[in-house]
Amino acid sequence: MKIRYLHAMVRVRDIEESKRFYCDLLGLEEIRRIENEAGRFTLVFLAAPGQHDVAVELTYNWGSDEVYSTGRNFGHLAFEVEDIYAMCARLQEGGVTINRPPRDGRMAFVKSPDGISIELLQAGGAKEPAEPWVSMPNVGTW
Repeated sequence: MKIRYLHAMVRVRDIEESKRFYCDLLGLEEIRRIENEAGRFTLVFLAAPGQHDVAVELTYNWGSDEVYSTGRNFGHLAFEVEDIYAMCARLQEGGVTINRPPRDGRMAFVKSPDGISIELLQAGGAKEPAEPWVSMPNVGTW
């Protein structure tokens, strides 16, 4: 029996705010969008450049006032990055809190606008520990 991973779906309250986080700050690309008027929802599929076969699906339910809560049972989405320090600095400059700084030069956690934990992992081996990350404390949960 053969199985192939397709995507992970997360519900979002504001599609543009979420796209700013995932695309403008993290660097994913929108690869497909479905507007379903009958079902009153929008699906936006995002992927890392050159990896369009594995996606994150953002689901926006039109007119919903529902506040989505996330449980620890969901876990997180993980992305490998070329330079963890540069990515964390970019996110921080974009107003994103670094919940678990990359003190070890290898791993960091942030949250999307909807509270989804995002793990960032340094490609290859860990970078040399460096400031300001080494001295930065954890903030909140991840």
